Amino acid sequence: MGNSYEDECRRSLAEEQAKSLAGTNNWEHVDRERVHRDWDVLYREITGFLDGGSLPGDQQIQELVRRHFDIACRFYTPSREAYVGMSLFYAEDEAMRAFHDSYHPGMVDFLGAAIKVFAEQGSGFAPSAGAEASV
Repeated sequence: MGNSYEDECRRSLAEEQAKSLAGTNNWEHVDRERVHRDWDVLYREITGFLDGGSLPGDQQIQELVRRHFDIACRFYTPSREAYVGMSLFYAEDEAMRAFHDSYHPGMVDFLGAAIKVFAEQGSGFAPSAGAEASV
């Protein structure tokens, strides 16, 4: 994935989140405590697979990423690009990297790679902001 694709993903994440935040009164419909508990359980499960030598594209990892995506969809349903943008945000934001890597030193990079595989193969995404604009 080139830099222009990554830039598109960052832009999609920012645009889609801003639209969703504005339309939902800052995601007031989301039970944030439950979301954080569910992500905690999920990240602990992923850690076990990381230590076991699993690869981002392995079926069991992709099933875990589906759960990650489903949790993210409690806020809004992102496009493929915005979901990849979320993985970039995890890697590039110092606090998000530290949080995710607190589960395992390789969590952010592994999860990012797994999200990219999921986005390439997965379904259930919203249309990207760019696709909506061109329709």
